[in-house]
Amino acid sequence: MTESRTQERLPEQPREHSPRLIDPARLHGPVLDPAWDFLRLDFTGLAFAALFFSWSLTPSLLPRDWLFQGLIGGINAAIGYALGTATGWAVRRWFLRKRSWWPLPEPWASAVKVFVATTSIVVSVVMLVYSAGWQREIARLMDAEGTTTSGYIRTGVLSLLVAATIVAVWRVLRDIVRWIAGRLIRMLRLSIPVATTIGVIVVTVLSLLLIDGVLLRGSYSAINNMFSLENTTTRDGAEQPTAPERSGSPDSHAPWDTLGFQGRDFVSRGLHAEDLEASSGRPASEPIRVYAGLETADTPDERMDVVIRELERTGAFSRSVLVVIPTTGTGWVNPTAAEAIELVHNGDSALVAAQYSYLPSWISFLADRDKAAEAGKLLIERVRERWLQEPAETRPRLMVYGESLGTQAGEGAFTDLGDVRSKVDGVLWVGPPNSNPLWGSLVARRDPGSTEIAPRYADGLLVRFADDSTDLAADGTEWLSPRVLYLQHATDPVVWWSPDLMFTRPDWLHEPPGPDRTPSMKWFPFVTFWQVSADLTNAAGVPDGHGHNYGTLVLDGWVAVAQPEGWTAEDTERARTTLQRYIDTSGPEK
Repeated sequence: MTESRTQERLPEQPREHSPRLIDPARLHGPVLDPAWDFLRLDFTGLAFAALFFSWSLTPSLLPRDWLFQGLIGGINAAIGYALGTATGWAVRRWFLRKRSWWPLPEPWASAVKVFVATTSIVVSVVMLVYSAGWQREIARLMDAEGTTTSGYIRTGVLSLLVAATIVAVWRVLRDIVRWIAGRLIRMLRLSIPVATTIGVIVVTVLSLLLIDGVLLRGSYSAINNMFSLENTTTRDGAEQPTAPERSGSPDSHAPWDTLGFQGRDFVSRGLHAEDLEASSGRPASEPIRVYAGLETADTPDERMDVVIRELERTGAFSRSVLVVIPTTGTGWVNPTAAEAIELVHNGDSALVAAQYSYLPSWISFLADRDKAAEAGKLLIERVRERWLQEPAETRPRLMVYGESLGTQAGEGAFTDLGDVRSKVDGVLWVGPPNSNPLWGSLVARRDPGSTEIAPRYADGLLVRFADDSTDLAADGTEWLSPRVLYLQHATDPVVWWSPDLMFTRPDWLHEPPGPDRTPSMKWFPFVTFWQVSADLTNAAGVPDGHGHNYGTLVLDGWVAVAQPEGWTAEDTERARTTLQRYIDTSGPEK
């Protein structure tokens, strides 16, 4: 009896052979606790990370090399890890904690972790192999060079580094929140939820201030300064024009050294009257090219004054067609499009453009979209205002051309389709960004049964959309003048990129794919957004007729919009031959 009571009073002995794993952080001691906490993985998050990484390896619009795929894979893996961690926490808190069998005893707990880790690695490697095959499939559709499987495996290593960096930054921010909450609890005796909420708010505000006030603005300023320096340079081979029909010539109100890199490139390029005569076999005029750079005058209004004086000086209002070209960010005008217009009109044309930014299109798209629309509106309105002063029976046809961000700049001058057709005599817009309001409204209201990649609006009576020259062939249906035409490829990421891709599957991804888009491309939340974002960086780096590279299709588009009198299909092919020869011998376009 005494022995029994003694045993009852003895403290419970520690369990030497517990079936649970001992937390390694406790073994290593407090010195290594932070390091272990930093490296420790959530296995639900790991499974989600592998899933999102595998999704990111599925095909997109354009072929991607291992570098871009590694970046996109890492971003998506980090997103998956975050969602998986949150999901695992919620399941454990509201479902598993009340189960008698949870947490799992050993060896089941370790077995599950090993299974998750091993499966994640194996699935990721298998998907990398499949992804290399998909990339070769896309490359074949575009007549481009494909990747190798062995080279593509590097994607996995880069994705791991990118994902680890993002998770590490998140954990640092989380630890800062905990540190702030701990200080508030000790100093002000606040409750844990209140202190944590305050910590989150403080870290969020400071992060936003850092990103917006320092990183973004500082980066924007640095990039602007960098490209402003580039603006002072001149392309190799570009020489000051001597013909009075060009801005930058000795007779010009816009001096050569004020036109900027793209402006000097624009006025120095192109076919001259003798080249056009050799192509057409008929007497040709010397084409007029008018341009104003950012340094041509101090303000936008003053630059427009110079543009108007240049149009008057060169005799632009006596030509058969006057084409206003709102530019992309740096002031770039597509040389192929400019030369195509001049070939179609045998030099009896005047092209006018103006620079509004130092920044390339993709940066201007993110930071200067309103500025682009304002610049395009000002250019078109000022030229049209002066054009209206000419006698109606003798003034040239007023038309608009725009490409990429230039289409957004051009759309900024009009309120709707009716406004476009009432103010100008024809419009050709190439590769419009998905955020273009007019384009978006037309596509959204397309005829029932037509697809988003090949929309039909009002049976093609007022405006049309085309992917290639076959779409522009006469189909027997009426197309009223003035004509408005959008050229858009099914694989152009500029046309299809939108933040909505994060959460919503677009119509174009459940419709039959275009001729050069693989049917293997599927929509996944978050993942597709980052895939198409990566495609933007290589939008024009693919062969003609794909992506954002429209090649000589602009010639067919311009013929369809301008409807030159007496023009034949043979004329188009003759002009295409001349245009292609010029492209092949005149060097890079950008």
